[in-house]
Amino acid sequence: MGVVRFTLWLILLAPQLSFANSSLNMRTGVTDISENVYQLHMIIFLICCVIGIIVFALMFWAIFHHRKSKGAKPAQFHESTRIEILWTAIPFVILIVMAIPATKTLIAMEDTSKADLTIKITGSQWKWHYEYLSYNGEKGDVDFYSILSTPQDQIKNKAAKGENYLLEVDKPLVIPTDKKVRFLMTSDDVIHSWWVPDFAVKKDANPGFINEAWARVNEAGTYRGQCAELCGKDHGFMPVVVVAKAPEEFDAWLNDAKQSKQNAAQADQALLSQTLSKDELMTLGEQVYMASCAACHQPTGLGLPGVFPGLKGSPIAVGDVNAHIDMVLHGTPGTAMQAFAKQLTLKQLAAIVTYERNAWGNDTGDLVQPNQVKARMKGDE
Repeated sequence: MGVVRFTLWLILLAPQLSFANSSLNMRTGVTDISENVYQLHMIIFLICCVIGIIVFALMFWAIFHHRKSKGAKPAQFHESTRIEILWTAIPFVILIVMAIPATKTLIAMEDTSKADLTIKITGSQWKWHYEYLSYNGEKGDVDFYSILSTPQDQIKNKAAKGENYLLEVDKPLVIPTDKKVRFLMTSDDVIHSWWVPDFAVKKDANPGFINEAWARVNEAGTYRGQCAELCGKDHGFMPVVVVAKAPEEFDAWLNDAKQSKQNAAQADQALLSQTLSKDELMTLGEQVYMASCAACHQPTGLGLPGVFPGLKGSPIAVGDVNAHIDMVLHGTPGTAMQAFAKQLTLKQLAAIVTYERNAWGNDTGDLVQPNQVKARMKGDE
């Protein structure tokens, strides 16, 4: 009876253990599901610890008290029906006790019904595309790409690492607190995995399939994660950053995002009648190239031999300008070369093609204008 009382006491004590937020332990998180997962982890961990203590205690006690030096004689028996029933029934009961709360939590994790906000998450090498499909029954009409924003100088050890090294992006996913947010995950190329530990959400993003998950965040704040699937050589450069805002702040952010999208469309339209200078195109082109292309083609334009082609002196960068524009707009199916038509603005697209055709000694003299890019688009708007 003493052992039983001790075991129950340890289990009841689990939520108050001092190492609850230790860096060596699982996070409690900021959702009800993550809290349930944490409590299950602690209870099952303690049950395993108690079982281990009892088994090893009995084993060492038997070794000590039945040692040869005390004249102990081994028992002579072949089987004991009572013992066999006990060591089968006891583990079975323990597993049932653990399975009941675990099953309830797993069922709750998969229940994505009655969501207030639905977001489609598309992984691609090496960025996330977020589309707000619906919010409170209305069309979301906002989408953007989220890309690693850690400076290249830090990555190449030319500068001190920041506090959130490799866990920072240019545009974080923004969601409301106290609202059920449904996530739909898929991929454009290889298998990725969207993982935010504080939400207890980790789902694979598979090309051609849709996986679902959800979260209801209880506390406003910034929560970080990353792709948890080995998706290529730059797998470690694909972070996830989520900002949870109070509902009224989220509503304001969503309205601003919709307005910004409209303003960007108007700005692109106005650019069609403008001629941009070489300096403007080259300056912007270098910025966009370093953010979107340098990971594969390298800042030097030499690429990675056998993996990613170089652009310095390449037939694409010094050949037909329309073919170059088409490559940037539509990508190359079956390769890591993505379509950037929906990722960049007309000005950015014109600038990056101009930069690639005039950097690293290519010096074609071509100045690609936004209206040329627009003319090459094929239903990508």
